[in-house]
Amino acid sequence: MMPAELKALFTTDTPLIDVRAAVEYAQGAFPTAINLPIMDDKERQSVGICYKQDGAEAAERLGHELVSGNIRELRVQAWQAFADQNPNARLYCFRGGKRSELAVEWLRASGYNVPRIPGGYKALRSYLLTVVEALPPLMILGGKTGNGKTDLLANLTRLVDLEKRANHRGSAFGRQIEAQPSQIDFENRLAIDFLKLGADSTASPVVVEDEGRLIGRVSLPLPLQAAMKQAPLVLLEGGLEDRVERILKEYIIQQYAQFTAREPDPELALAAHSAVFLAGIDGIRKRLGGVEHKRLRASIGNAFAAQAKGDFEQHRAWIRDLLSNYYDPMYDYQIDIKADRIVFRGDFDSVTEYLCAREAEAR
Repeated sequence: MMPAELKALFTTDTPLIDVRAAVEYAQGAFPTAINLPIMDDKERQSVGICYKQDGAEAAERLGHELVSGNIRELRVQAWQAFADQNPNARLYCFRGGKRSELAVEWLRASGYNVPRIPGGYKALRSYLLTVVEALPPLMILGGKTGNGKTDLLANLTRLVDLEKRANHRGSAFGRQIEAQPSQIDFENRLAIDFLKLGADSTASPVVVEDEGRLIGRVSLPLPLQAAMKQAPLVLLEGGLEDRVERILKEYIIQQYAQFTAREPDPELALAAHSAVFLAGIDGIRKRLGGVEHKRLRASIGNAFAAQAKGDFEQHRAWIRDLLSNYYDPMYDYQIDIKADRIVFRGDFDSVTEYLCAREAEAR
């Protein structure tokens, strides 16, 4: 397929049928793809072993034997049901080879025409990697922890929310209830976000939040890391108590509500919630030092003991302590290194006005 055709598949959110095995799909896929495999994991493994031992023809015969009769009919019916709901669906396997050819053939025999994507998953993935190699101009939104950078991004139109895509807030305490995506899924979604915004150098820059190499356990693509290190920087500033209040609300009160919605037993919900923060403080033990780590860990434990009785206020002490004595000094050091890239700084309203004005100028 030509690059323009590949681009259209992603920018129009074309529904996709991924006929690879579930284990392949789990390693990486695309946001609009549904996994309806032509062979399950066990069948695929058996065919693979046969291929190595007896060659391609024997493996193909085995594949037809394993996926025949009622099994084949059920899989075709699943593809048909998806095609009925999504008439513009496309279909792919790993390289656009035998598996997708057979799927298209079986569908056609039943009266359905679902086009196959030449080159399959590999071609789609390769195209998205080229997107990240040709990024649009960027603008970095920085600021101390708790300043509301994520809230500010919601006011913009040309943005890519890295933490949303990573499903992680970016700090040692940023783990969300749901698991993070696989590295490949994370990269694919970022590439599609940038693709939809376009790489027009005359448009306003795409705003992304200032992040390190890692967001939780997923890593920013190397071209994106390089571009972010060169991009102009806008700093969102705010008072310490406002930041403590925001972190208390988002990390403690709102997240606890999510845990209780998922786990009706209050004790289990509290244990799961507190585990996030105890693991977080343990993760930065070396940077804190043993004595400071022990003190802060005890403070966190006491705050969650109070939370069990409905008192959330004790969290303020360790939040304020951690911001003042750990995050803020580290942030100040990093900003000193980036000082020559700062183009604007101010409070929430002034930074929002500045970035929105930049977008308006480019329209």
